[in-house]
Amino acid sequence: MVLSAEEVRHVAMLARLALTDDEVEALAPQLSEILAYADQVGEVAADDVPPTVHPYPLRNVFRADDPRPSWPRDEILASAPEVEQDRFSVPRIVAEEG
Repeated sequence: MVLSAEEVRHVAMLARLALTDDEVEALAPQLSEILAYADQVGEVAADDVPPTVHPYPLRNVFRADDPRPSWPRDEILASAPEVEQDRFSVPRIVAEEG
């Protein structure tokens, strides 16, 4: 089945695309092929195959959230260009409204 020019224009309107008559003529067979491939995908699914979200079994890959000591603050702040109140000091990038 080949899409008609009106169907292509309707899809273009839904997608907010302005197409010329030449573009509509060129896209009709291309979109028809895409829809035919989509139909083939639907044919492959068998009733005995459960729907899946992912082809491989997934598992949680997060590590345990175990507390542990962090780096010493003085050592980290020693590499900062500027320090203010035991924190990194950075230039203001947003002006305050007043």
